[in-house]
Amino acid sequence: MSHPRVCSSRRAVGFTLIELLVVLVILGLLAGLVGPQVMRYLSDSKTQTAELQIQEIEAALDLYRIDVGSYPTTDQGLQALVREPEGVRNWNGSYLRRNQVPLDPWGNAFNYRSPGEHGAVDIWTNGADGQPGGEGENQPVNNWD
Repeated sequence: MSHPRVCSSRRAVGFTLIELLVVLVILGLLAGLVGPQVMRYLSDSKTQTAELQIQEIEAALDLYRIDVGSYPTTDQGLQALVREPEGVRNWNGSYLRRNQVPLDPWGNAFNYRSPGEHGAVDIWTNGADGQPGGEGENQPVNNWD
């Protein structure tokens, strides 16, 4: 009875340290190239979301004005869109879908002024840093530009 001869040398299955380092370097390069693009896209999308939210608030304010006859005062604020202000007749709200005034994409309240300096009403947010001025994600978003 002859038995087939089994090869006694075994090659270890796995990766060498150099192969792992090469893969890590490639992943690092990809992250360095793609990461900033993703971050720019995210900041642009937050700015666009703020613009859409301001448009939604403007539409709700127009409905409020049609029912009440005027926009809410600065003191009444945007809360007048979800809670009937004292002394207001013909209020037919809530004028916003979720029965609450949305926060901007950075978690801050929108600023509101009526009468506005740039139009009948001014609505704005100061961006990610909450400060006037700035560029990129820190730029103000408003309804008059």
